[in-house]
Amino acid sequence: MSLYPARALERAMKIQEVILRAASGKILWMQAAEILGISPRSLQRWKRRYEEHGYDGLFDRRQKRPSPKRVPMATVEKVLRLYREQYFDFNVKHFTEKLAEEHDIELSYSWIKMALQTAGLVARQRKRGRHRKRRPRRPLPGTTLWVLPFLMLVSSTNTGGRHRKINSSLS
Repeated sequence: MSLYPARALERAMKIQEVILRAASGKILWMQAAEILGISPRSLQRWKRRYEEHGYDGLFDRRQKRPSPKRVPMATVEKVLRLYREQYFDFNVKHFTEKLAEEHDIELSYSWIKMALQTAGLVARQRKRGRHRKRRPRRPLPGTTLWVLPFLMLVSSTNTGGRHRKINSSLS
């Protein structure tokens, strides 16, 4: 339990207290879920973990533990050094292939690209523009008829009583 910060301990105690109150029948399970701010389904999962693992099952298992899939720091340094010294003129795709073929380092293209961009060895790509550019609608004779009464109403409330022409093709 010393692995976990004080905040995680407090949260686990609160969850345990609410689960025990709901299990004893003092409150409904729906009310317990509402108190904890989670869905009833999530509360069922917490209850099952509490029954299987006891108090330790109530801790957030993501905190203070690195991912088991994390790339070792020595491998990261080796990848960056190889790119700096040997393969500086390669693009990311070819560099990924060379790592696999000649150095037996099997890492994903996206991970290598992210590592090289973070280290500042490869420039980030510009964001692309929108796929479809909206064009202004072509003025049609029928559309002007609906717009003109509104403009007349607006122009009569304005001082001066002028309004501009919307569609010159109708005049």
